[in-house]
Amino acid sequence: MKSARAKTPRKPIVKKGSQTNLKDPVGVYCRVRPLGFPDQECCIEVINNTTVQLHTPEGYRLNRNGDYKETQYSFKQVFGTHTTQKELFDVVANPLVDDLIHGKNGLLFTYGVTGSGKTHTMTGSPGEGGLLPRCLDMIFNSIGSFQAKRYVFKSNDRNSMDIQCEVDALLERQKREAMPNAKTPSSKRQVDPEFADMITVQEFCKAEEVDEDSVYGVFVSYIEIYNNYIYDLLEEVPFDPIKPKPPQSKLLREDKNHNMYVAGCTEVEVKSTEEAFEVFWRGQKKRRIANTHLNRESSRSHSVFNIKLVQAPLDADGDNVLQEKEQITVSQLSLVDLAGSERTNRTRAEGNRLREAGNINQSLMTLRTCMDVLRENQMYGTNKMVPYRDSKLTHLFKNYFDGEGKVRMIVCVNPKAEDYEENLQVMRFAEVTQEVEVARPVDKAICGLTPGRRYRNQPRGPIGNEPLVTDVVLQSFPPLPSCEILDINDEQTLPRLIEALEKRHHLRQMMIDEFNKQSNAFKALLQEFDNAVLSKENHMQGKLNEKEKMISGQKLEIERLEKKNKTLEYKIEILEKTTTIYEEDKRNLQQELETQNQKLQRQFSDKRRLEARLQGMVTETTMKWEKECERRVAAKQLEMQNKLWVKDEKLKQLKAIVTEPKTEKPERPSRERDREKVTQRSVSPSPVPFLFQPDQNAPPIRLRHRRSRSAGDRWVDHKPASNMQTETVMQPHVPHAITVSVANEKALAKCEKYMLTHQELASDGEIETKLIKGDIYKTRGGGQSVQFTDIETLKQESPNGSRKRRSSTVAPARPDGAESEWTDVETRCSVAVEMKAGSQLGPGYQHHAQPKRKKP
Repeated sequence: MKSARAKTPRKPIVKKGSQTNLKDPVGVYCRVRPLGFPDQECCIEVINNTTVQLHTPEGYRLNRNGDYKETQYSFKQVFGTHTTQKELFDVVANPLVDDLIHGKNGLLFTYGVTGSGKTHTMTGSPGEGGLLPRCLDMIFNSIGSFQAKRYVFKSNDRNSMDIQCEVDALLERQKREAMPNAKTPSSKRQVDPEFADMITVQEFCKAEEVDEDSVYGVFVSYIEIYNNYIYDLLEEVPFDPIKPKPPQSKLLREDKNHNMYVAGCTEVEVKSTEEAFEVFWRGQKKRRIANTHLNRESSRSHSVFNIKLVQAPLDADGDNVLQEKEQITVSQLSLVDLAGSERTNRTRAEGNRLREAGNINQSLMTLRTCMDVLRENQMYGTNKMVPYRDSKLTHLFKNYFDGEGKVRMIVCVNPKAEDYEENLQVMRFAEVTQEVEVARPVDKAICGLTPGRRYRNQPRGPIGNEPLVTDVVLQSFPPLPSCEILDINDEQTLPRLIEALEKRHHLRQMMIDEFNKQSNAFKALLQEFDNAVLSKENHMQGKLNEKEKMISGQKLEIERLEKKNKTLEYKIEILEKTTTIYEEDKRNLQQELETQNQKLQRQFSDKRRLEARLQGMVTETTMKWEKECERRVAAKQLEMQNKLWVKDEKLKQLKAIVTEPKTEKPERPSRERDREKVTQRSVSPSPVPFLFQPDQNAPPIRLRHRRSRSAGDRWVDHKPASNMQTETVMQPHVPHAITVSVANEKALAKCEKYMLTHQELASDGEIETKLIKGDIYKTRGGGQSVQFTDIETLKQESPNGSRKRRSSTVAPARPDGAESEWTDVETRCSVAVEMKAGSQLGPGYQHHAQPKRKKP
């Protein structure tokens, strides 16, 4: 048997910016929400900082016959009910913000059932800000003094950034400020007290090693995915009180780097934490929430808050931004608050809420499917297509799973017993997600300019304030006297000046000599150092030559080992392929063996059923023939008795003629055995044949056959085997007829007419022959039915009309008091006989008690 060879899986396309050899698993963290009431039943227990355990609640154990099951799940880190927002931020979000400032992307999303604390973890509450305000605070603490002026960076519709010079940015700022509906920057406005407590972070957090030779810009956008449609929460729609305009959904597009983005999405440049959170709060008010049975403010959509950090280097002078678009670095951090998965029988959702729940569960199911396929492709080397496009949520973030940044997930769980089944599904999804690996992004390229250029033209620091050597030397010279001459007769000023200059010259000459002496000494030392360096170089060169020889020998050995390794790898590959082929053959043979076993079992079952069926048929046939034999024996006995009686009658008549004539009617002799043995009359009993002896002196009668009135049609001449041959002159004869002893389907299908020859014993003891005729019709079941329409009677009588013969044997009555069904000829004329199509046991009769009708 030739086995099919397995196809080599196609190598995945390596995207630009990803490293194929370095991969990091998706970081999955678990946060347990505190119970709403102290006496509430709990189904989740924190074992340690990486493990939680699920207990089966009491109600579920009763429904499952006391089945008590405990399941443990491991995470990268577990945060208990007493964990603060600061502790969660330091472990989960801080590394993502640090990567964002250094030019890398990040994705953080919260996942869990409805009411498990996802929105609280992401946004926070008054007095305890969540991950989002803390991320913004860390970003602006890190780049606060290095931010570019507003409108230096300008976003476009192609998911990229344009750069403007200072003059163009100033003109645009003035233009925006001159607009009638221009808003005052939040840095000059008072913070909204509605969220002031949420953005007040007590702990100062800042990224390390921020590039000081670059300028930064922060852009934020806020979207929601509702019923698998994307809506911009920051889009300014003019209010129309008469006819409100519904929000328009946005489309997903792919940029030149094959990254997905929302086309036409509003991106707002922000300069502080307060301004950024104010933009978020404005969009949060537009987000769709609803009151359900499980949560008073349940999120009905997936929200995505994007923080885009733009970075551009300064020019060589360190004064202005470098006007090269290729040097711009754009990194993005996406904070996703997923809507909670819910069961409609618990939330009691109806109408729009039911439709929203269906779309939420469908998008989360697509996310699970994508994780399953990614895990299967990575673990088993398959190349299945990941169904990102089945949902807008997975389609938007497919670049992160293809290696464009880190992915972190916080699984929020509510430990109450009512959420046990939902939490079980969440834990299983988290377990699968942890096994998915994402390619580690590469570091950004260095622009190549001199570092430290920002402070080059600025006042120096503490080192620059120290006095120079020239200043020290000038201060060591004697001070010059006053050179102002007020009188022409002044003879002291010039001599004092000459004396001071001579002293300075002498001091200078001494310093020059000292300098030359030290210079010569330094040259000698430098010469000695050069000689030492040269000797060291010669020594190192000798050692280097030795090392090079050793390295060349090791290279040859490495090449030999590499060749050997390649040979072994090739052999291993061949063995793996051979193993795969043998395994495939083994699977095929096992399948074939199972198929043959199943086939043999089916044949054995069929054989047993056939044996049982044949046994039943044999039993049925045996009983049938036993009854038929009994009937024939009884008929034969009756026939012999009738013949014996006829002979006795003839002898008595002959004796009466010979001895003396008698006027009285001869009586039939009684026989004890006739009275003792009463036989049951069959369906068509064989009557005693009456031998009619015509007068010897009568003229000869011409023998002719009675012709049927419908001689042109084909007939079925049904003559039962029990009929007796009569010696009458007139005999029924139908030309071109099919004569049968038992009616069958084949004969009925070929003819249009049917004739049944029936014999019975008349009241006078004579044989009466009746020809029961009928028409043959085809039935809907594919068989034939016969409707009797006519009866012809052929009867034999004695010449003396007053003399009648009676049969000596009278058929006994049936036990149930009913006569035979076929003895009443009138009844038989109104009965249709139908041949069942496909019968294997001969013709079957169905009697329909319908009135006689003619052929239409």
